[in-house]
Amino acid sequence: MAKKLSKNLTKARALVEPRPYTIGDAIPLLQKAKYAKFDETVDLTMRLGVDTRHADQMVRGTVILPHGLGGKSKVVAVIASGEKVREAEAAGAEFFGGEELVEKIQKENWTDFDALIATPDMMRSVGRLGKVLGPRGLMPNPKTGTVTTDVAAAIREIKAGKVEFRADKTALVHVPVGKLSFDVQKLQENALTVINSVVKAKPSAAKGKYIKRIVLSSTMGPGIELEAAVAEVATKA
Repeated sequence: MAKKLSKNLTKARALVEPRPYTIGDAIPLLQKAKYAKFDETVDLTMRLGVDTRHADQMVRGTVILPHGLGGKSKVVAVIASGEKVREAEAAGAEFFGGEELVEKIQKENWTDFDALIATPDMMRSVGRLGKVLGPRGLMPNPKTGTVTTDVAAAIREIKAGKVEFRADKTALVHVPVGKLSFDVQKLQENALTVINSVVKAKPSAAKGKYIKRIVLSSTMGPGIELEAAVAEVATKA
């Protein structure tokens, strides 16, 4: 049995015509369709022409949004040793430590943070945390800049609005690009920055059309399909 849509969502969807929109038209329309009483997150969803069952077609990376994500700053934990622990504290990490932090995560399933950074020398210990961190997408990874000796820079980037993107098993990429209260220009620049990064991350093994569909949506609002040309605009931005 199909789930019945609320009156508010039905009204919001009625504002959206069944056609692709320019990004400049889509954002104001998404803001007009707002009915929730909180500041919703705006999400960008891209369907890619890749088969993620093949390692050489995996799409993954990070991008720093020029205008951040809005809302609260991300809570960062750092697993390091020696001077790097003090560096993490000075750079604004909320949690920092060495083996004792590894044990806390392992024994208590503790994950009260949004991002975890580790120095290379601690990765042997951090490797034991795969079962806790993996399912939550928190495992440090050199490809996303969360395994590094430059702890301070990594913390600054995450606090500034660095987000990770990764194609799931259905070849979809979901990335938050800001809050609905942002002005149109800021949301547009954030979204184009993400699209550009995903385009640049195209695997050489991917054949055929790479960007198949792009949809902009808010937490409670309707999805609005963007014109395919937005990918070309993004690469020129």
